[in-house]
Amino acid sequence: MHRVPELLAPAGGLEKLKLVVSYGASAVYLGGQNFGLRTAAENFTDSELKEGVSFAHRKGVKVFVVLNAFLHDIDLKKLPSYISFLNKIKVDGVIASDLGVIETIKEHSKIPIHLSTQASCLNVQSAKRWEKMGVKRVILGREASLDDALEIKNKTNLEVEMFIHGAMCMAYSGNCVISNYTSGRDSNRGGCAHSCRFNYDLNLKSNQGLSDEKIKSYFMSSKDLAGIKLIKKFLDYGIDSLKIEGRMKGHLYAATVTKAYASVLKTYQKTGEFESEEILLMARELENVGHRNYTDGSLLAPAGGDSIYEDRKQEIADYVTVGLVVDVVPNSYIVAEVKKAFYKNNTLEIIPFKNCVKSFCVSKILNIDESSEYEKTRPGSIVKLPWVSGVEKFNVIRRKVKKEISLNCSSKTEEELSCNS
Repeated sequence: MHRVPELLAPAGGLEKLKLVVSYGASAVYLGGQNFGLRTAAENFTDSELKEGVSFAHRKGVKVFVVLNAFLHDIDLKKLPSYISFLNKIKVDGVIASDLGVIETIKEHSKIPIHLSTQASCLNVQSAKRWEKMGVKRVILGREASLDDALEIKNKTNLEVEMFIHGAMCMAYSGNCVISNYTSGRDSNRGGCAHSCRFNYDLNLKSNQGLSDEKIKSYFMSSKDLAGIKLIKKFLDYGIDSLKIEGRMKGHLYAATVTKAYASVLKTYQKTGEFESEEILLMARELENVGHRNYTDGSLLAPAGGDSIYEDRKQEIADYVTVGLVVDVVPNSYIVAEVKKAFYKNNTLEIIPFKNCVKSFCVSKILNIDESSEYEKTRPGSIVKLPWVSGVEKFNVIRRKVKKEISLNCSSKTEEELSCNS
């Protein structure tokens, strides 16, 4: 077996934690009700966090809790009791950036401390200082390159974590106050309104004395990061953890992205080789989730003007999540929780934990006691669907949304629809 880095996936809530663990994450990161930077995410109550840690640990998966907001004294007074709780349920690490938070953690526990990307650690001297302050791992700012990471790995005893996939921040993380200015929401305390994604009016002054030009632009909105084609370089450089952004993203994103990177890593772990065909296949799968155009950001060289996503505010999406498998009766039926409405005779696709996507025709939709048959489902309902071979609990069910693709069942076989869709 060959060594592979940790694959760290986002868990916006308890259901998503179970989902990304099932799709191959070796660690998850999540937030509680306080002290984190994603107040709009589902986040975890104490009881949910306890259940989540127990579920993950049974699967051999680590759990890291974010405490990365910049806190005031009134917040710090509440922190010790929460740290004691995290210590009691045996979380594997906490992610922090505030010096006061880090000192408080050290005073009240021995939980390993990971330095948040919010601290914008980008160089060896900064990393050495954080190491002296008791940090075990640095999550490098997105402005850091792979070469920067290698330098830090070679000259410190720290673990190094880098983002490999997901949304990018246009500013140095933890230092942007556009949201504060435009909407009164503090981006450094969990309230970021993502103001950089808005369409702004620009007044362009002419250098030749001509009339000013006014244009509309998404000039601060970055393309999304995708490092799957650089994954060999991450391993060659000894990066300890590959991080997927997205605690506020949906089920389809969490399942697809986690599976894509986990599949490539598992193949390497078994064979010691990166199969180019598999990487290309997984890269194509990453095109199927909501995203802006992809970029490799600053991984190889500083991000330039071509990393700006100017086309439109909306993300590109070929598929939507329509359900989650909550139970399976082999050779009989699937029990699914409906996330988005679909109809009888739609063609849907199940994303298995391994192998290709499986397509099937919804020939029948029954309620849970089989007393009624539906033509259309309702979000939030539990329904029974035709059984599909290989389906498992926590599999995501998706539907193609491209207008030029028919959503009704075709004459293609399941195998044809599985690997060539």
